[in-house]
Amino acid sequence: MKRFDNKVVLVTGGGGAIGSAAVRRFAEEGAKVAVVDLDAARAMEVASALDDRALAITADVADETQANDAVAKTVAAFGSLDAVFNNAGISGKVAPVHELPVEDWDRIVRINLRSMFLVLKASVKAMIDQGIEGSIVNMGSSMAGWDVLAGGAGYASTKHGVVGLTRVAALDAAPWGIRVNAICPGVIETTLGVPAADRAGYLQGIQRFADRIPLRRIGQPEDVAAAVAFLASNEARHITGVDWLIDGGQTLQSWANAPEAQAFPRHVKPE
Repeated sequence: MKRFDNKVVLVTGGGGAIGSAAVRRFAEEGAKVAVVDLDAARAMEVASALDDRALAITADVADETQANDAVAKTVAAFGSLDAVFNNAGISGKVAPVHELPVEDWDRIVRINLRSMFLVLKASVKAMIDQGIEGSIVNMGSSMAGWDVLAGGAGYASTKHGVVGLTRVAALDAAPWGIRVNAICPGVIETTLGVPAADRAGYLQGIQRFADRIPLRRIGQPEDVAAAVAFLASNEARHITGVDWLIDGGQTLQSWANAPEAQAFPRHVKPE
């Protein structure tokens, strides 16, 4: 498919596992892509693999000036802005709510929610100025936008916040034909940032999640990239304000349907 021929896409967090998978997917479908990341080396590594179809931009998108500049540089380099994958974020410190330091709370909110708002604001303004009926896909909600995580007060709060931001932005941008949606990944397999010595333990740990997922597999970055590309494309032209789970049914698991089980019960196909 070439759904993004002659289109320009901006991806924040583009040097990460999911971000880079989305960059590659957009490029494979014909887009020119701005790879925005706080880590200059990772942004350049991803962009350089795509030759002149990609531009590496180093930016802290939780800073208003840098977020605005990232959007402006994209438009200046490629001439337009048709779609955005608003993907930057962190998990942050895990601690009970009464023990979470305020500075950690502030950092999580700054990166996970403030940056989402700033990139969204700058992108919508750029699309309106160009008369482009574009699409913005927010990563912020993850499965924590549907569920709660013990010790994850900062993370879960920001993810729930992004769901609300997405819905309001979708309503605000609709008069200009601009769509805003969110994706909500479950557990996604990536060893990016995991030391080589720890990878065996990491993979063993995520297998425990696979055992509790109805579809019996861990999500891959490419699974998320495929959903992002669909929502950003014209095929989703009548979809806005949604928050899509991409979790293999993980959030369907509960005490009610598998009390005290270590794994989601297997459904045996009849003979």
